[in-house]
Amino acid sequence: MKNVAAAMLISSIALISCKKETATITKVDPKTGKTVTVEVPADSVAKVAENPAIKDSAGVFTQTFKLEKGKTYPLTTYQRDVKTMEDPQGKTITATSESTDEMNITVNDIKGNVYDMTLNLVAKRNSQSAQGKTVIVDTKQAIPKEDDLKMIWNINKALTSNKLNMKMDTKGNVISITGFDPVYAKVTAAVGTLIKDANQKASVVASLKETFNEKVLKDQLNKNLTIIPKKGVKIGEKWSTSENADPSGSIKVNSNYVLKSVGNGTAEISVTGGIPKKTEKKTQGPITHSLSSELSQNGTIKFDQSTGWIANQNIDVKTTQIETISDGKQSQSMKSTSKSSVMVNPSSK
Repeated sequence: MKNVAAAMLISSIALISCKKETATITKVDPKTGKTVTVEVPADSVAKVAENPAIKDSAGVFTQTFKLEKGKTYPLTTYQRDVKTMEDPQGKTITATSESTDEMNITVNDIKGNVYDMTLNLVAKRNSQSAQGKTVIVDTKQAIPKEDDLKMIWNINKALTSNKLNMKMDTKGNVISITGFDPVYAKVTAAVGTLIKDANQKASVVASLKETFNEKVLKDQLNKNLTIIPKKGVKIGEKWSTSENADPSGSIKVNSNYVLKSVGNGTAEISVTGGIPKKTEKKTQGPITHSLSSELSQNGTIKFDQSTGWIANQNIDVKTTQIETISDGKQSQSMKSTSKSSVMVNPSSK
Protein backbone atom coordinates (compact mmCIF):
# COMPACT_ATOMS: atom_id res chain seq x y z
CA MET A 1 0.00 0.00 0.00
CA LYS A 2 2.85 2.35 0.83
CA ASN A 3 4.34 1.79 -2.60
CA VAL A 4 0.97 2.43 -4.25
CA ALA A 5 0.42 5.55 -2.17
CA ALA A 6 3.92 6.76 -2.95
CA ALA A 7 3.33 6.12 -6.64
CA MET A 8 0.05 8.02 -6.50
CA LEU A 9 1.77 10.90 -4.68
CA ILE A 10 4.53 11.03 -7.29
CA SER A 11 1.92 10.99 -10.07
CA SER A 12 0.03 13.79 -8.37
CA ILE A 13 3.22 15.89 -8.07
CA ALA A 14 3.99 15.19 -11.72
CA LEU A 15 0.52 16.37 -12.73
CA ILE A 16 0.88 19.53 -10.69
CA SER A 17 4.28 20.16 -12.29
CA CYS A 18 2.80 19.69 -15.73
CA LYS A 19 0.10 22.18 -14.95
CA LYS A 20 2.65 24.71 -13.79
CA GLU A 21 4.52 24.38 -17.09
CA THR A 22 1.58 25.74 -19.09
CA ALA A 23 -0.40 28.94 -18.99
CA THR A 24 -3.55 30.28 -20.58
CA ILE A 25 -3.44 33.57 -22.46
CA THR A 26 -5.83 35.53 -24.63
CA LYS A 27 -4.76 36.77 -28.04
CA VAL A 28 -6.33 38.15 -31.19
CA ASP A 29 -6.64 35.79 -34.14
CA PRO A 30 -5.21 37.79 -37.09
CA LYS A 31 -7.50 35.95 -39.54
CA THR A 32 -10.83 36.54 -37.76
CA GLY A 33 -9.96 39.55 -35.57
CA LYS A 34 -11.61 37.77 -32.62
CA THR A 35 -10.10 37.31 -29.17
CA VAL A 36 -9.36 33.63 -28.47
CA THR A 37 -7.99 31.72 -25.48
CA VAL A 38 -5.00 29.45 -26.00
CA GLU A 39 -2.69 27.40 -23.79
CA VAL A 40 1.06 28.02 -24.14
CA PRO A 41 4.25 27.03 -22.27
CA ALA A 42 4.43 29.08 -19.07
CA ASP A 43 8.09 30.01 -19.55
CA SER A 44 7.25 31.64 -22.89
CA VAL A 45 4.79 34.07 -21.35
CA ALA A 46 6.20 37.41 -20.25
CA LYS A 47 4.71 38.88 -17.12
CA VAL A 48 1.85 41.09 -18.22
CA ALA A 49 -0.29 43.17 -15.90
CA GLU A 50 -3.92 42.13 -15.49
CA ASN A 51 -4.92 45.50 -16.92
CA PRO A 52 -2.12 46.27 -19.43
CA ALA A 53 -1.41 49.67 -20.95
CA ILE A 54 -1.87 48.30 -24.47
CA LYS A 55 -5.11 46.35 -24.52
CA ASP A 56 -8.03 45.61 -26.79
CA SER A 57 -11.75 46.15 -26.66
CA ALA A 58 -13.66 44.07 -29.20
CA GLY A 59 -10.38 43.50 -31.08
CA VAL A 60 -9.41 47.21 -31.21
CA PHE A 61 -6.12 48.00 -29.45
CA THR A 62 -5.37 51.33 -27.80
CA GLN A 63 -2.18 52.58 -26.15
CA THR A 64 -1.97 54.24 -22.75
CA PHE A 65 0.82 54.43 -20.17
CA LYS A 66 0.94 52.66 -16.82
CA LEU A 67 4.25 53.79 -15.33
CA GLU A 68 5.35 53.30 -11.72
CA LYS A 69 6.37 56.04 -9.30
CA GLY A 70 10.11 55.90 -8.58
CA LYS A 71 10.98 53.86 -11.68
CA THR A 72 13.29 55.00 -14.49
CA TYR A 73 12.54 54.17 -18.14
CA PRO A 74 15.20 54.16 -20.90
CA LEU A 75 15.01 56.39 -23.98
CA THR A 76 18.33 56.11 -25.80
CA THR A 77 18.45 56.97 -29.51
CA TYR A 78 21.14 55.72 -31.86
CA GLN A 79 21.74 56.39 -35.56
CA ARG A 80 24.34 54.99 -37.93
CA ASP A 81 24.78 56.43 -41.44
CA VAL A 82 26.92 54.96 -44.20
CA LYS A 83 27.23 57.39 -47.13
CA THR A 84 28.78 56.44 -50.46
CA MET A 85 29.56 58.92 -53.24
CA GLU A 86 30.42 57.83 -56.79
CA ASP A 87 31.96 60.31 -59.25
CA PRO A 88 31.56 60.22 -63.07
CA GLN A 89 34.70 58.09 -63.37
CA GLY A 90 33.28 55.43 -61.05
CA LYS A 91 35.52 56.27 -58.08
CA THR A 92 33.75 55.91 -54.73
CA ILE A 93 34.23 57.46 -51.32
CA THR A 94 32.52 56.02 -48.25
CA ALA A 95 32.01 57.75 -44.92
CA THR A 96 30.38 56.41 -41.77
CA SER A 97 28.91 58.44 -38.93
CA GLU A 98 27.33 57.36 -35.66
CA SER A 99 25.48 59.30 -32.98
CA THR A 100 24.09 58.22 -29.62
CA ASP A 101 21.93 60.27 -27.27
CA GLU A 102 21.57 58.45 -23.98
CA MET A 103 18.54 59.60 -22.01
CA ASN A 104 16.12 58.17 -19.50
CA ILE A 105 12.99 59.35 -17.74
CA THR A 106 12.21 58.94 -14.04
CA VAL A 107 8.65 59.08 -12.68
CA ASN A 108 8.62 61.32 -9.61
CA ASP A 109 4.90 61.41 -8.91
CA ILE A 110 1.49 60.62 -10.39
CA LYS A 111 -1.35 63.10 -9.90
CA GLY A 112 -4.61 62.05 -11.51
CA ASN A 113 -3.74 61.18 -15.07
CA VAL A 114 -0.55 63.29 -15.19
CA TYR A 115 2.99 62.06 -14.58
CA ASP A 116 5.53 64.39 -12.97
CA MET A 117 8.84 63.24 -14.48
CA THR A 118 12.54 64.04 -14.74
CA LEU A 119 14.17 63.81 -18.15
CA ASN A 120 17.80 62.83 -17.52
CA LEU A 121 20.34 63.76 -20.23
CA VAL A 122 22.98 61.12 -19.56
CA ALA A 123 25.56 61.11 -22.37
CA LYS A 124 26.27 61.92 -26.01
CA ARG A 125 28.58 60.21 -28.47
CA ASN A 126 29.47 61.08 -32.08
CA SER A 127 31.94 59.42 -34.44
CA GLN A 128 33.03 60.00 -38.03
CA SER A 129 34.99 57.52 -40.16
CA ALA A 130 36.35 58.21 -43.65
CA GLN A 131 39.40 57.23 -45.68
CA GLY A 132 40.82 55.10 -42.89
CA LYS A 133 40.54 57.76 -40.17
CA THR A 134 38.07 57.82 -37.28
CA VAL A 135 37.36 60.68 -34.90
CA ILE A 136 35.22 60.25 -31.77
CA VAL A 137 33.61 62.78 -29.47
CA ASP A 138 32.27 61.01 -26.39
CA THR A 139 31.18 62.71 -23.17
CA LYS A 140 32.09 59.54 -21.26
CA GLN A 141 35.68 59.90 -22.45
CA ALA A 142 38.31 62.63 -22.04
CA ILE A 143 38.22 65.78 -24.16
CA PRO A 144 39.75 65.19 -27.63
CA LYS A 145 43.17 66.66 -28.37
CA GLU A 146 42.11 68.11 -31.75
CA ASP A 147 41.11 71.78 -31.48
CA ASP A 148 38.18 71.46 -33.91
CA LEU A 149 36.68 68.66 -31.76
CA LYS A 150 37.10 70.40 -28.42
CA MET A 151 34.19 72.75 -29.11
CA ILE A 152 31.80 69.88 -29.89
CA TRP A 153 32.90 67.97 -26.78
CA ASN A 154 32.51 71.04 -24.55
CA ILE A 155 28.98 71.71 -25.80
CA ASN A 156 27.96 68.04 -25.52
CA LYS A 157 29.47 67.78 -22.04
CA ALA A 158 27.59 70.88 -20.93
CA LEU A 159 24.35 69.42 -22.32
CA THR A 160 24.69 66.10 -20.49
CA SER A 161 24.41 65.42 -16.77
CA ASN A 162 21.42 67.76 -16.78
CA LYS A 163 17.84 67.22 -15.71
CA LEU A 164 14.72 68.69 -17.28
CA ASN A 165 11.27 68.74 -15.71
CA MET A 166 8.60 66.98 -17.77
CA LYS A 167 4.88 66.41 -17.49
CA MET A 168 3.06 63.78 -19.55
CA ASP A 169 -0.46 62.41 -19.30
CA THR A 170 -1.37 58.73 -19.26
CA LYS A 171 -2.24 58.85 -22.97
CA GLY A 172 1.33 59.83 -23.85
CA ASN A 173 0.75 63.52 -24.55
CA VAL A 174 3.82 65.49 -23.44
CA ILE A 175 2.32 68.52 -21.70
CA SER A 176 5.47 70.47 -20.89
CA ILE A 177 9.26 70.29 -20.61
CA THR A 178 10.99 72.99 -18.54
CA GLY A 179 14.42 73.74 -17.10
CA PHE A 180 16.29 74.74 -20.26
CA ASP A 181 17.75 78.02 -18.99
CA PRO A 182 20.28 76.42 -16.58
CA VAL A 183 21.40 74.16 -19.45
CA TYR A 184 21.86 77.13 -21.78
CA ALA A 185 23.89 78.86 -19.04
CA LYS A 186 26.18 75.84 -18.73
CA VAL A 187 26.69 75.71 -22.49
CA THR A 188 27.41 79.45 -22.61
CA ALA A 189 30.07 79.04 -19.91
CA ALA A 190 31.59 76.04 -21.71
CA VAL A 191 31.74 77.87 -25.04
CA GLY A 192 33.31 80.86 -23.30
CA THR A 193 36.39 78.81 -22.46
CA LEU A 194 37.15 78.43 -26.18
CA ILE A 195 35.56 81.51 -27.78
CA LYS A 196 36.30 84.98 -26.46
CA ASP A 197 34.41 86.97 -29.10
CA ALA A 198 30.99 87.82 -27.69
CA ASN A 199 29.21 87.72 -31.05
CA GLN A 200 30.62 84.31 -31.98
CA LYS A 201 29.72 82.94 -28.56
CA ALA A 202 26.16 84.28 -28.86
CA SER A 203 25.86 82.75 -32.34
CA VAL A 204 26.84 79.28 -31.08
CA VAL A 205 24.35 79.43 -28.22
CA ALA A 206 21.60 80.74 -30.52
CA SER A 207 22.17 77.80 -32.89
CA LEU A 208 21.89 75.39 -29.96
CA LYS A 209 18.61 76.95 -28.84
CA GLU A 210 17.13 76.31 -32.29
CA THR A 211 17.75 72.55 -32.04
CA PHE A 212 17.46 72.02 -28.28
CA ASN A 213 14.26 73.50 -26.91
CA GLU A 214 10.86 72.50 -25.58
CA LYS A 215 9.15 72.24 -28.97
CA VAL A 216 11.89 70.08 -30.54
CA LEU A 217 12.04 67.72 -27.56
CA LYS A 218 8.25 67.46 -27.30
CA ASP A 219 8.01 66.56 -30.99
CA GLN A 220 10.74 63.94 -30.62
CA LEU A 221 9.15 62.35 -27.56
CA ASN A 222 5.65 62.35 -29.05
CA LYS A 223 6.97 60.58 -32.17
CA ASN A 224 8.92 57.99 -30.17
CA LEU A 225 6.44 57.24 -27.41
CA THR A 226 3.02 57.19 -29.09
CA ILE A 227 2.58 55.40 -32.40
CA ILE A 228 -0.79 53.68 -32.12
CA PRO A 229 -3.61 56.09 -33.15
CA LYS A 230 -5.82 57.40 -30.32
CA LYS A 231 -8.89 55.75 -31.87
CA GLY A 232 -7.14 52.37 -31.72
CA VAL A 233 -6.37 49.77 -34.39
CA LYS A 234 -6.93 46.09 -35.05
CA ILE A 235 -4.28 43.45 -35.70
CA GLY A 236 -3.23 43.80 -39.34
CA GLU A 237 -4.70 47.30 -39.67
CA LYS A 238 -2.68 49.96 -41.50
CA TRP A 239 -2.41 53.68 -40.80
CA SER A 240 -0.15 56.41 -42.17
CA THR A 241 1.48 59.70 -41.19
CA SER A 242 3.25 62.39 -43.19
CA GLU A 243 5.82 64.99 -42.18
CA ASN A 244 7.91 67.63 -43.92
CA ALA A 245 11.32 66.56 -45.20
CA ASP A 246 12.39 70.12 -46.03
CA PRO A 247 11.64 73.57 -44.58
CA SER A 248 9.37 74.52 -47.49
CA GLY A 249 7.14 71.49 -46.96
CA SER A 250 7.28 70.60 -50.66
CA ILE A 251 8.76 67.16 -49.88
CA LYS A 252 6.96 64.80 -47.52
CA VAL A 253 8.12 61.65 -45.74
CA ASN A 254 5.28 59.13 -45.61
CA SER A 255 5.30 56.46 -42.90
CA ASN A 256 2.99 53.45 -43.13
CA TYR A 257 2.37 51.44 -39.97
CA VAL A 258 0.76 48.03 -39.39
CA LEU A 259 -0.02 46.51 -35.98
CA LYS A 260 1.53 43.07 -36.50
CA SER A 261 0.88 41.44 -33.15
CA VAL A 262 0.06 41.96 -29.48
CA GLY A 263 0.86 39.25 -26.96
CA ASN A 264 3.45 37.74 -24.64
CA GLY A 265 4.00 41.20 -23.20
CA THR A 266 4.88 42.94 -26.47
CA ALA A 267 3.05 44.99 -29.11
CA GLU A 268 4.90 44.94 -32.43
CA ILE A 269 4.40 47.45 -35.26
CA SER A 270 5.94 47.30 -38.74
CA VAL A 271 7.04 50.46 -40.55
CA THR A 272 7.42 51.08 -44.31
CA GLY A 273 7.18 54.06 -46.65
CA GLY A 274 9.49 56.95 -47.46
CA ILE A 275 9.71 59.55 -50.22
CA PRO A 276 8.71 58.47 -53.76
CA LYS A 277 11.28 59.03 -56.49
CA LYS A 278 11.26 62.64 -57.62
CA THR A 279 13.19 64.16 -60.55
CA GLU A 280 13.82 67.85 -61.15
CA LYS A 281 15.23 69.20 -64.45
CA LYS A 282 16.59 72.62 -65.32
CA THR A 283 17.78 73.60 -68.79
CA GLN A 284 19.99 76.54 -69.64
CA GLY A 285 21.00 76.72 -73.29
CA PRO A 286 22.29 73.30 -74.38
CA ILE A 287 22.96 72.17 -70.80
CA THR A 288 20.39 70.14 -68.86
CA HIS A 289 20.83 69.61 -65.16
CA SER A 290 18.70 66.90 -63.53
CA LEU A 291 18.46 65.71 -59.94
CA SER A 292 16.58 62.61 -58.86
CA SER A 293 16.13 61.43 -55.28
CA GLU A 294 14.15 58.88 -53.31
CA LEU A 295 13.97 57.49 -49.78
CA SER A 296 12.69 54.18 -48.44
CA GLN A 297 12.30 52.93 -44.89
CA ASN A 298 11.57 49.54 -43.36
CA GLY A 299 11.61 48.26 -39.80
CA THR A 300 9.79 47.46 -36.56
CA ILE A 301 8.82 49.18 -33.33
CA LYS A 302 8.10 47.22 -30.15
CA PHE A 303 6.27 48.45 -27.06
CA ASP A 304 6.03 46.89 -23.62
CA GLN A 305 2.42 45.82 -23.31
CA SER A 306 2.23 46.26 -19.53
CA THR A 307 3.58 49.82 -19.34
CA GLY A 308 3.07 51.16 -22.89
CA TRP A 309 6.73 52.28 -22.95
CA ILE A 310 8.83 51.83 -26.08
CA ALA A 311 10.96 48.70 -25.77
CA ASN A 312 12.86 48.91 -29.05
CA GLN A 313 12.84 50.55 -32.48
CA ASN A 314 14.96 49.45 -35.42
CA ILE A 315 14.31 51.13 -38.77
CA ASP A 316 16.52 50.98 -41.85
CA VAL A 317 16.44 54.01 -44.16
CA LYS A 318 17.98 54.15 -47.63
CA THR A 319 18.38 57.38 -49.60
CA THR A 320 19.53 57.58 -53.22
CA GLN A 321 20.38 60.76 -55.12
CA ILE A 322 21.64 61.02 -58.72
CA GLU A 323 22.79 64.32 -60.23
CA THR A 324 23.27 64.41 -64.01
CA ILE A 325 24.59 67.13 -66.35
CA SER A 326 24.06 66.65 -70.09
CA ASP A 327 24.71 68.71 -73.24
CA GLY A 328 22.62 66.41 -75.43
CA LYS A 329 25.63 64.50 -76.72
CA GLN A 330 27.24 63.26 -73.54
CA SER A 331 26.41 63.27 -69.85
CA GLN A 332 28.09 62.92 -66.49
CA SER A 333 26.50 61.66 -63.30
CA MET A 334 27.28 61.82 -59.61
CA LYS A 335 25.54 59.27 -57.40
CA SER A 336 25.26 59.27 -53.64
CA THR A 337 23.57 56.71 -51.41
CA SER A 338 22.98 56.68 -47.69
CA LYS A 339 22.06 53.65 -45.61
CA SER A 340 20.95 54.50 -42.10
CA SER A 341 19.91 52.52 -39.04
CA VAL A 342 17.65 54.51 -36.72
CA MET A 343 17.20 52.88 -33.32
CA VAL A 344 15.57 53.58 -29.97
CA ASN A 345 16.71 51.60 -26.93
CA PRO A 346 19.00 49.41 -29.04
CA SER A 347 19.82 46.07 -27.44
CA SER A 348 23.09 45.97 -29.40
CA LYS A 349 24.82 48.04 -32.05
